[in-house]
Amino acid sequence: MNTQLIITVSVALSLAPAMPSLAAEHPQPRFQQLPQITTRSAQSATPTMEVSKADISAGIKKHIESDRRKSRDKKFHVNYRGKDLALDLIKVHDDRLSSLGGGKYFACVDMKGTGGTIYDIDFFMAAQPGGMKVTETSVHKVNGKPLYNWKEEGGVWKKVRIS
Repeated sequence: MNTQLIITVSVALSLAPAMPSLAAEHPQPRFQQLPQITTRSAQSATPTMEVSKADISAGIKKHIESDRRKSRDKKFHVNYRGKDLALDLIKVHDDRLSSLGGGKYFACVDMKGTGGTIYDIDFFMAAQPGGMKVTETSVHKVNGKPLYNWKEEGGVWKKVRIS
């Protein structure tokens, strides 16, 4: 009896990573590692650009630094619930950098507000010659509390409200 239970639990646990979850904290890549990835245009089979985890990390850091340099107070600014947040970069979550396919990429960073509040910011980017372009930015967590999760529907990651 115990042996059968152990085998059943072991098989279930080994299959669990392969099963899709209902909601995830962040969009998940279609593959576990992000070595050099070649994205191809839909109309041709010629490579358009190679993007690695290092490229994604460098792209998001460059975006934040560029915006920071342009601001008067030398902070990164993002709109959250009608308020302009002035933020400093704490860290890029290199373990959560993801290729979403089709030349689209995801990055997550922690930033600190002027009052000490910690914000988890999600960025979506597109590969472009010479770098990455941020296409969407949103506040995902405030002081560790998620405002939404992610759910994959038909191969597309969508935000889902937390109930």
